[in-house]
Amino acid sequence: MARSSSGFVAGLTAAALAAVGFLAYQASASAPDTLGKPKTPTTSASTSQQPGGKTKPDALPAQSGQGERVVYSLGSDRVWLVGEGNKVTRTFKVTPSTVDPLPGEYAVTTRSGSITGSDGVAIEHVVRFASNDGVTIGFSAAQDGSTPKPDPSRKTGGIRESREDGRAMWEFATVGTSVVVVD
Repeated sequence: MARSSSGFVAGLTAAALAAVGFLAYQASASAPDTLGKPKTPTTSASTSQQPGGKTKPDALPAQSGQGERVVYSLGSDRVWLVGEGNKVTRTFKVTPSTVDPLPGEYAVTTRSGSITGSDGVAIEHVVRFASNDGVTIGFSAAQDGSTPKPDPSRKTGGIRESREDGRAMWEFATVGTSVVVVD
């Protein structure tokens, strides 16, 4: 009798794996071709100015899109979380990776709660949105709270944030959220 129940369980397991594989194929086949690919932003947001006409260093960059989105400036190593009404809900500095995303508009493609980064560091709140030169690029926070400059001899795509900023990014940037990269 044990022999027939183990065969039954094996059959159910095989059927379940086949169903999951089929559903995974359907999901990947129905994903838009543009998911994770850059689009050039076509709209702009205003920047804040200080008295005397000088732009604030943490002002939302012009030409950074419209609507709810994450904006990442390569030149200032800064991120803005932009909510409804084009309102900045949070902005913070980041430590860039050795491989930058190209300027353009992307969408968050995948997320991981806790993994080991390509540099061997334990990281959390991983939000991936692009790839360049064969390297996957995303935001993350080191679990030990460190944000050291990456080893320039290694190709890495982890844009490091503080743990607090990483938690805010995790709550804001779900799969499909727009990420706009500007110079």
